[in-house]
Amino acid sequence: MSIYIENKAKCRFDFHYKVTIQKAVQAVMEDKQIPTDLDVNVMIVTPEEIREINRDTREIDKVTDVLSFPYFEFETPGMFDEEVNPHSEGDILGDIVICGEKILSQAEEYGHSPRRELAFLVVHSMLHLTGYDHMTKNDEKIMEEEQKRIMELIGISR
Repeated sequence: MSIYIENKAKCRFDFHYKVTIQKAVQAVMEDKQIPTDLDVNVMIVTPEEIREINRDTREIDKVTDVLSFPYFEFETPGMFDEEVNPHSEGDILGDIVICGEKILSQAEEYGHSPRRELAFLVVHSMLHLTGYDHMTKNDEKIMEEEQKRIMELIGISR
């Protein structure tokens, strides 16, 4: 597995943000037993960039904290099925786009560290890449439980 990280927003953090991203991605990959030859792209962007991406891909013209672009379909969340999704080495599980300014503002708003906020956004997005969503109350509850459990696994809980 390769994790490609680009900080296009040139955000400065007082922690090793690449290590935090890698830890969060790996935790979800291992927990969900996602094939280790799938890659993940993570990009930290400006509010203007994420707004444009959100508008162009989801037709929602506003800044958001994170966007997830899965490359595979999951019939059951978190259960990679080789028959449904045959792949080859170097295939990409998906792309994660995070607004750098939202990492900082939401950390302050929620009263925790930017490191915790970044890890949470990556875990949240990775769950989307592995088939989870929060379109219904039940799906939202399941996803929240998974997020909490994985954040505890990596040692970054509230």
